[in-house]
Amino acid sequence: MSGNIHLSSRTKTIALIAIFAALFAVLRRIDAIPMIGVPGARFSLSDILPPIYGIALGPFTGGISVIIGTFLGIALGKPVIFLFLDFLPALVNTVAVGLLFRRKWWPVVILYVALLVVFLVNPLTSIFINVGGTAIPFVWLHIIAFIVLLSPLGRKAGQWVESLKPASLAAGIAIMAFIGTMMQHLMGNILYEVVLNQFYIVLGQDPIVQTAAYPGIWSVTFFLYPWERLILIILTVVVGVPLVRVLKQSFFRSENQLTAETKKL
Repeated sequence: MSGNIHLSSRTKTIALIAIFAALFAVLRRIDAIPMIGVPGARFSLSDILPPIYGIALGPFTGGISVIIGTFLGIALGKPVIFLFLDFLPALVNTVAVGLLFRRKWWPVVILYVALLVVFLVNPLTSIFINVGGTAIPFVWLHIIAFIVLLSPLGRKAGQWVESLKPASLAAGIAIMAFIGTMMQHLMGNILYEVVLNQFYIVLGQDPIVQTAAYPGIWSVTFFLYPWERLILIILTVVVGVPLVRVLKQSFFRSENQLTAETKKL
C-alpha cells in the first residue's frame, strides 16, 4: 500500500513538472518589454510565473520546472542571452518564494543579502544615480523589498496565501512576488554584468556590452525597472490568485489527504 502511495506521489510530481515546464516554455516564447542594452533581447511573459511556481509547487518542483521550461523555450527558438544561464533569475525567484511560503525565512534573507552585496561590489554597478542633483541609490526598491522581507509582512504573507481568502490570498501573493521579483532582478543584473561583459574580457575578447556603456544603461534602467517590476507583480497576482486556489483546492488537498493516510499505515 505504501509503495503505491509513494509511486502515486512521485508520478504526480513528474506530471506537475512536465505540465508547468511546458507552460513556462510557451510563455517564455511570448516577448514582453525590451531588455535595455541588449539589441533584440526582450523579457518574456514567463517572468510572471516564478512566484506562482514557488507557492504552488515549492522550491524543488517549481525550480526544476523553471530550469526545464527555460531550456524547452530555447529549443523552441527563444534566444540565449546569458550563455545558457538564462534560467538563474527565474530560479532564484521561484526558490526564494517557495522557501518563504514554507516558513524557511532565514535562507531567503541570506540569499537576498548575498545577491545585493554581489551586485553592489561589482565595479560595473552604478551605486547611485543622479536625479536632479540628488544622488539616489540604484537599489532603493530592492532595499524596500528587503525591509518588507524582514518585517512581519514577510512572515505573514504565507499564512495569508494559505487562507485562500481572495483578499488575503492576493495580498500574500503580491508581497512574496515583490520580494521574489526584486531578487530575480538582482540576479539578472549580476548576469548582465558578469556574462555580457566581464566573462569576455577575461577571455581577452570584445564584450557584448561595452564597459563604458554601463553607467548610461543603469541610469535609464533606474527609471524603468520599478514600473517593469510593478507590472510583473500585478500580472502575477491576476494569474496567481485563481491558479493557486485551484491547485490548493484540488491536487494539493488530495495530496495532503494521501499523506495523512500514509502516516496512519
